[in-house]
Amino acid sequence: MTNKLKKAKVWMPLTVATALGAGIWIGNRFVNSTFNDSSSDKIGTIMGLIESDYVDDVDIDSLIEASIPDILSKLDPHTSYIPSESLQSVNEELEGSFCGIGIQFNMLTDTIKVLEVISGGPSEKVGLLPGDRIITINDSLAAGQKWPQEKVLKTLRGERDTKVKLGIQRSNSPELFTYEVTRGEIPVTSIDASYLMNDSIGYIKVNKFGRTTYSEFLNSLVDLKSKGATKYMIDLRSNTGGFMEMAILMANEFLPTGQPIVATHGRTSYSETSVGSDGSGSFQNEDIIVLLDEYSASASEIFAGAIQDNDRGLIVGRRSFGKGLVQRQIELSDSSAIRLTTGRYYTPSGRCIQKEYTRGAIDAYDNEINSRYQHGEGFSRDSVKLDTTQTYHTLGGRPVYGGGGIMPDIYVPNDTTGLTSYYIKVLNAGLLHKFAFDFADANRDQLKEAKSADELISLLPNEDSLLYSFATYANANGNIAPRWYYINISRNLIVNLLKALIARDILGSSEYYKVLNQSDTTIDRALQEFNEGNAKYPIAVTDN
Repeated sequence: MTNKLKKAKVWMPLTVATALGAGIWIGNRFVNSTFNDSSSDKIGTIMGLIESDYVDDVDIDSLIEASIPDILSKLDPHTSYIPSESLQSVNEELEGSFCGIGIQFNMLTDTIKVLEVISGGPSEKVGLLPGDRIITINDSLAAGQKWPQEKVLKTLRGERDTKVKLGIQRSNSPELFTYEVTRGEIPVTSIDASYLMNDSIGYIKVNKFGRTTYSEFLNSLVDLKSKGATKYMIDLRSNTGGFMEMAILMANEFLPTGQPIVATHGRTSYSETSVGSDGSGSFQNEDIIVLLDEYSASASEIFAGAIQDNDRGLIVGRRSFGKGLVQRQIELSDSSAIRLTTGRYYTPSGRCIQKEYTRGAIDAYDNEINSRYQHGEGFSRDSVKLDTTQTYHTLGGRPVYGGGGIMPDIYVPNDTTGLTSYYIKVLNAGLLHKFAFDFADANRDQLKEAKSADELISLLPNEDSLLYSFATYANANGNIAPRWYYINISRNLIVNLLKALIARDILGSSEYYKVLNQSDTTIDRALQEFNEGNAKYPIAVTDN
């Protein structure tokens, strides 16, 4: 791609940004933790006094380790410390792969249940199946131990070519099967779903911005185009971000030459950069709609801001999180790391969308989303508080605002239709997920013959039977008595989610979204905007 890059008039060409990306945004470097200045000498003196004169023996290293997060918490809400024992797993989430056994699992009760066996992975090679229960790991009992997910991951993952012995219980046999699995490289995917919604609209659900996100995204675009897509719905809801350059490369696919994408500003030279499109994108003329919600953050907002400020497509949903700070991960000599905020990023119109924060007031910052709902923002556009003192304008002259996330062009309130106390109870108790898994497991031989969500749903009991079976299950397994007045109000919510969950357990996450999206009001509104042609000419949209 870089051999086609051209320099924009003002903005740094994409090739330079990509080359610098590893150093600016995601690069690691080792630093010496020796203290030199007087304030640091004071800390060293205090620690020395504690070590030599304190009444009890104290582990100074542990004391320092515990104090680092407290020191960093006095800065912005996104500067953080990563202990050495956590660094590998934290990095794996974005690096694109890890070494493990190749399964997706859940812990809905106190047993590890295999949801999916990754095709071509180590577990598939030895014969593990969806629905298997992991009873023992390396001859130690795992079932009934109520392990947290972190412990399960740590136990199942490990160095390449190392082995782990699993005791497996299968629903069609009382025998405990033993499998020895050799750990191998397992891909971490960023695309949850990619499919044609109709003859011309392709849907892509992106869950993070990791090392491989751009290549996965581009492959999805190309695949959908080969199937007839001319319009694209990019779902970034609940995508909390990741690597900035992945968002830049994705935006570049849709923008003509010389359009600004993002700029960063900080105190150091490596924090100062501006990036523009190079004209090499293969989807510069297709209609695009981006879906956001209050949990869309960071790189999601960079991508959405580039699309909105260049009037390239529509943003549909609710106001995004509002993270406009850039972190640099710096690895320390003991293999721990800090993610230090080194700059702010700015969308093409010049706005910084970082929401307000007070240094050290992390709790208030974390509760800001709850405050939005308390003020009615999740249910009414009129309740959204925009900072009109930070007014900017898109390429075509539309007003946009800084200081608090990306406000969508088309606001869609949170859908509360069918929401009842019964539904909230069974959802919070995990009973919908438990029932779906148990139902799929009990009927797996029949259901696995389905090749699509539509085929699978045709094999399910009718909706009345499914609803009655669930209510009976919730009563027996969760002690939640059937309250049919409320169950009937929540009927569509319960039935649709059960169908989607069963489809996921049998066919995977893409089919899950196919079912779930059929009753999604934000999806419905985006489809309406496509049909009315507004995605092609967003400058004419007047929802704001």
